[in-house]
Amino acid sequence: MKDLKHLIYFENLLENADNELIEKEKKAGGICLGYTCFHIPEVLLNVDNCFSTRLRAPNTGSIDIATYYMSNYTCEYARALLERAIEGGYQYLDALIGVDACSMMNRSMEHFEILEVNKNPHFFVTHCDMPFKITDYTIDGYVRQMRVHVLDRLTKEFGADTSDAAIRKAVEEHNEVCKIISEISKMRKRKNPIVTGYEFHVLNLVTYVCPKSQILPYLRETLEELKARRPDRKNPYRARVAVVGSEIDDPSLTKLIEGAGALVVSDRYCFGSTPGREVIELNDEEDVLTQICRHYMEVSECARYISDEKVLQRRETSDRLAKEFGAEGIIYEQMKYCDYWGFERALVSHIMHDEYGWPVLSVDRLYNNGNSGQLRTRVQAFVESLEIKRIHKEEGNK
Repeated sequence: MKDLKHLIYFENLLENADNELIEKEKKAGGICLGYTCFHIPEVLLNVDNCFSTRLRAPNTGSIDIATYYMSNYTCEYARALLERAIEGGYQYLDALIGVDACSMMNRSMEHFEILEVNKNPHFFVTHCDMPFKITDYTIDGYVRQMRVHVLDRLTKEFGADTSDAAIRKAVEEHNEVCKIISEISKMRKRKNPIVTGYEFHVLNLVTYVCPKSQILPYLRETLEELKARRPDRKNPYRARVAVVGSEIDDPSLTKLIEGAGALVVSDRYCFGSTPGREVIELNDEEDVLTQICRHYMEVSECARYISDEKVLQRRETSDRLAKEFGAEGIIYEQMKYCDYWGFERALVSHIMHDEYGWPVLSVDRLYNNGNSGQLRTRVQAFVESLEIKRIHKEEGNK
């Protein structure tokens, strides 16, 4: 297929946490708000002249200093963020909006404050509590957390307009991004897709880390380009897989999987399009903040939710997406030392096989795993097993 016009530019934007579009927005007077978790509704960070960027630590090497402060039994994503912060890599942030989703991320954000890694005079770290299940009173508590620790704080520190009108405007812009990404995602359903999993991963990631107003013109152009794109005459991939699990912000992992012959057609993981790129439907009768908070709680697939209905939701979503996008198997991954997804992967990788009938590759991986020869070998073996199953099925049908 012909290369996408802006793909190299998008890849360059992902090479550094402080990318070109962030600097452009800051020069125009924008206030940059970092966040690490889906449980902080990004639309609330895009009100007025504020803009959100989901924190990554691209090209992470040694994390020895962060390990000294946090221990080597904490997830590498949390340690990589702290390591990059100690190196001075997040000086562009005006605030870090944190959520008490897990003890490891709490520890990382705590050291952002203790070690004073950001020298901006108005920089602050705020922490929000997150419920474990969805009920009327937990939604009310979540709404209060977002009001007090996020919106009120933005008004106090930066004079930001956090009115309902400002929030609705942010939702409108957010929804346009979601519609574009969702339309591109549907293109992966084709037998011979016109967009690869790697390309989609890059496109989706830039929407998380770049200011929405800056990235939207590129997304609109790319969507139109894809509509006119012609696929290769022969599908170069040997199998189709869905990827499910914890945080993935490194497109090289997707490139590794596809380099082993497996087209990634579905991405149900943190930093993926599910959840995260669903349109937020608002009505005029109910408080806008309540509607947004309920939306994020309902669509969340985080393993932190341990109520029966959420446990079932995660399994059903994985099964539904794999079927919808024509996957032949599921890669269930988890970052090493992630408590929530560690328990989830160990159990559900068996359940997806035994109860839902999916071939499953279960992976316990490092934060940056895009050059792992061992993982490549395992994916290649998984692809071969999927090919054998397909051959046996075709022979059985004959």
